[in-house]
Amino acid sequence: MDLHLKNLFGRFQDQFGSGPGLGPGSGTCLMKVEGIAPNCIKSIYRAAAALYRTEPWKRLRPGHLFGIRVGKGSDWSNKKQPFPCAQFVGGDGGDIGIYMFRNENDGKRMTGSRETIRIPNVELLRVTFETESLMFPSNKKMIRSLSLEASGTDRFPVIDVTRCTTSGELWFRNPTLEEIRFVYAFMRAISLVHPLLQVDTVGGPKWSRLLHFEPFIETVDVQWPPEMAKGNDLVAVTVSHPPGQVYDEKASSTSHSTPTKYAEPTKEEMFADVRMNSNGGLRQCATCEKEVHGDQSVCCGRCRAVIYCSSTCQKQQWKDTHKSECGLYKAMMEREEELAMKIFMFPCSADQPCKWLEALGVHQKGMWRRKCSCYSHCPFGLLPVKGGLWDSWGGLDDEEYPQDAPYHNHIRDGISSPILLSGWSEYYNLRSLPLSSPIADVLSHPLTVYYILTALSISSKNRLLKGKEVILHYLGPEGELDWMPAFAEIGHLLNGSGNIQIVMVGPEVPTNLSGTTSGISSRVRVNLLRGVYQEEATYLPSPHVIIALNCVLDRNGSWSGALDVIKTMGFPAFFTDQSEISCANAKQVLRSAGLHITHPVTPNPFRSPVRNHSPSSNLPSYSNGFVFGVNT
Repeated sequence: MDLHLKNLFGRFQDQFGSGPGLGPGSGTCLMKVEGIAPNCIKSIYRAAAALYRTEPWKRLRPGHLFGIRVGKGSDWSNKKQPFPCAQFVGGDGGDIGIYMFRNENDGKRMTGSRETIRIPNVELLRVTFETESLMFPSNKKMIRSLSLEASGTDRFPVIDVTRCTTSGELWFRNPTLEEIRFVYAFMRAISLVHPLLQVDTVGGPKWSRLLHFEPFIETVDVQWPPEMAKGNDLVAVTVSHPPGQVYDEKASSTSHSTPTKYAEPTKEEMFADVRMNSNGGLRQCATCEKEVHGDQSVCCGRCRAVIYCSSTCQKQQWKDTHKSECGLYKAMMEREEELAMKIFMFPCSADQPCKWLEALGVHQKGMWRRKCSCYSHCPFGLLPVKGGLWDSWGGLDDEEYPQDAPYHNHIRDGISSPILLSGWSEYYNLRSLPLSSPIADVLSHPLTVYYILTALSISSKNRLLKGKEVILHYLGPEGELDWMPAFAEIGHLLNGSGNIQIVMVGPEVPTNLSGTTSGISSRVRVNLLRGVYQEEATYLPSPHVIIALNCVLDRNGSWSGALDVIKTMGFPAFFTDQSEISCANAKQVLRSAGLHITHPVTPNPFRSPVRNHSPSSNLPSYSNGFVFGVNT
């Protein structure tokens, strides 16, 4: 009878399995890990709960392998990353968990179409989320004695290291303290970055049930809890998908292949005489800085991102710097379609700003005067103002710009709260604006501020929801000083809940406006102050958040002092920049200042839809194109 039941149970497991995985936790207990402190266990459980809340198993399956790099290889034993490859199991049934492998090859060998394949002598680390009722007594006792945080309503992580023997049985051990630190850093980082994965609708297999994601890499900074820190409070964690793939070459992937690593281009690809399609505007050679008409310029035949006056200059820069950058630039160029906002029905390319404004009928009118160089002689904030809102919006028809009026029908159960927006389409529908209206180009600044306060900065959002005031330090204003009518829209979006005090600090604030306060709406007031932030910060009310739009951190030396203040104060700070390459440079500046990215670089849903054109580059560039943050 016992033998019959054993065979029956075996057949049941063979037929149904436990989902892709190796079954439930083994009964190992973190309390038995040598050198571990109770606070360390609490930190691990908090990190696991935070990851669980982001629901990665909704989209991720075992076939989605991730590369992981935590700090430097020299930070770990044997000078190598302990488990640099990971997958999520249980999304399509079975035990929910994370499996981490010694290398990518082990991950691939153990990933079957339905079940995890038991490969002899392959060691992996598991984080299995189990219900308390099914856990071993030692873990139940630990959870209760330390009051550990649950993942979801009733699950807790069990961490073990397992190896399959040659006979097919599983052997388990407790993780080491070093391995626990590695898992902690990974869980904190992946919870931030996995929502950023974009489904590849072009290059993926057409008939596969498995979602195919675009190749992805992102580095975030994870703060060690005090009990895990070893001299440094923060560590840079890089997550990539697929593992080892920094950027893919979509053209080389067929419908049935996986993305491939960047391949060395042929000479024909590198130095092809690719002429630019241009409206005739002037461009600038990236090598010699010579101005050349757009239709006479050439670009890199591989990435098509960099402009040259001749093939001679192109070959020179390839040898000097471009060879190492070409793959990166090509990947950025491949995001053109993703970043372009095709919902709008007005021209969204401004390679010649004056002509673009003329086509819209707003050239040298109202707030649009800051969108070209015709009024560059006039100091910021001092453009002459003729009349009311209609004039500020350049004489657009009344139905083409937001009126100075509150939103109706946005009070639920008699309670008003800030209107939460996810993008331009939602905003235009809310204001009943036609998609032929170009106002998004100006409103990008105030709506980016509002988006940061209500979507990215959780503390600011909570204050507004409770009807409290949020103090915002706004660094380096320029053209925004002439766009106060647009910033008044923030007050209407607050919808009767909370107040915002915006303190604009920068050297471009006119002397005669410095020290003034204007109530641009009943719930938003703006204080203007001329000066550099590091000299004025101590005299200002403490901020709840700091914002710098289109910051260009790598081009202005005065930022170093401001960044020192941001580091010292520790307040959340968000930045935007126009292109991915500018963001990459900004990250280097922040790291040099001792600041670490805690909100990764992501496309800003309220970026301007109008593409800017750099003289020597074709990289996608939009005002407030990307947002990232520190101390968040």
